[in-house]
Amino acid sequence: MLLVTHVLAFGVWLVAQSEATPSAPTISIFLKPPGVIPPGGSTTICCICQCSNGNGGFLLYKNGHRLRTLEQSGSRAEFSISNATWKDEGPYNCHYLEGDTVLARSHELDVIVKEFRLPRPNLSVLPGHEVTAGAGVRFHCTCTHPGTICFLYLEGQSRAQVHSREQGDYSLSHVQEGDSGRYSCQCTTITLKEWSAVSNTLHLVVRDYTLCNTVRLALAAGLLLLLGLITAEAARSRCGRGCRSRPLPAGSAAPPGTAAAPPPLFPSSNSRWDK
Repeated sequence: MLLVTHVLAFGVWLVAQSEATPSAPTISIFLKPPGVIPPGGSTTICCICQCSNGNGGFLLYKNGHRLRTLEQSGSRAEFSISNATWKDEGPYNCHYLEGDTVLARSHELDVIVKEFRLPRPNLSVLPGHEVTAGAGVRFHCTCTHPGTICFLYLEGQSRAQVHSREQGDYSLSHVQEGDSGRYSCQCTTITLKEWSAVSNTLHLVVRDYTLCNTVRLALAAGLLLLLGLITAEAARSRCGRGCRSRPLPAGSAAPPGTAAAPPPLFPSSNSRWDK
């Protein structure tokens, strides 16, 4: 039991040390919803900081020039663009500060404003909306206009995956839980002058049953080990008590100060077989 206590205490100490060690903050920036926006349309620039604390603040920059201070909720800040015009186009990025010190900068996010002239595509996914981790997934973005290039978006990611109709669908092999999310697509001509609206949104769910089973097995093994140690400790305690109260051999004298054992009330049941 003492060994188990030491192991548990050491595990708690390791967790406390990992939580106490600060990590360098990083910022992700993306559009919600993703994609090119039409004139008069709206979108939201989202900045999320993976920070050890929430004492800092966000600044939004466009073309390297400070635009404004963002209002934040915890580690997230947003900037809304409504009634968009070509003046809203350009590269944006976020800075995370504590006081006057910049702790992290995001990469640049390009905001594009274009007329929608192509038919809206349709997005489908095979084998289905819910898959097991390690499986392969294929997205099919259908656009009726010939010679188009389509972009696959994952909400929360700033970088899109591109594929053309001639090259076929976009495939993800060995998907993991991090691939879960809301997907959509958008198509354009090769010259990038004419665009479609963003397609319907699909929610992909990746279930990692292997991880769940591993966790369950580890917990079960730990429980069995703990029960085994408890059982061994109980058996050792019973053995110690039994050894201390073991009767003396026949014919030996009782220790000084110890009362002699009373004679048996009945003769031995085996006495008649000893004659």
